[in-house]
Amino acid sequence: MSFQKDDRINQIWNHPVYQEQYRILQEVEKTRVFCGHSLEHFLSVARLMWIYNLEQKAGLDKEQVYAAALLHDIGRGMQYKEGIPHEKAGIELAERILPDCGFQKDEIRSIVSAIASHRGSNEAGEKNFLGELLYRADKACRNCMICSAEPECNWPEEKKNRVLRD
Repeated sequence: MSFQKDDRINQIWNHPVYQEQYRILQEVEKTRVFCGHSLEHFLSVARLMWIYNLEQKAGLDKEQVYAAALLHDIGRGMQYKEGIPHEKAGIELAERILPDCGFQKDEIRSIVSAIASHRGSNEAGEKNFLGELLYRADKACRNCMICSAEPECNWPEEKKNRVLRD
């Protein structure tokens, strides 16, 4: 199967496994009062990552940035239903989805590593720059300063976003 490079992100979004997991995630979070994991969250993370990449002149591939952002929390449905840490579930899902969408082995390795480390270091203690941007953007896109559930949120105080940042 041949893919146009700029079409691979839509291939992820439209992938049957992604759509199934996204539907499950939206269902299990429909009554969640804390930060949710909707397409808006995934795209906010992607856009912040892309901005950080441009600001730092890092030269990352835009599709890898967006792929990592779209996939970083997609395993949360499995976390809620099966108790699997969402980054591990996300890795499993990414490894199923990305090859079908035209991503090469080295790209998949980088994206999977970013998903593994988006909550800090992965189990092997490894970090990659894509993962660092993902971690930073994931945290920065939360608007704690206007969240009505913030007083009950279990995020550590130092992670809560109480001011607008550039």
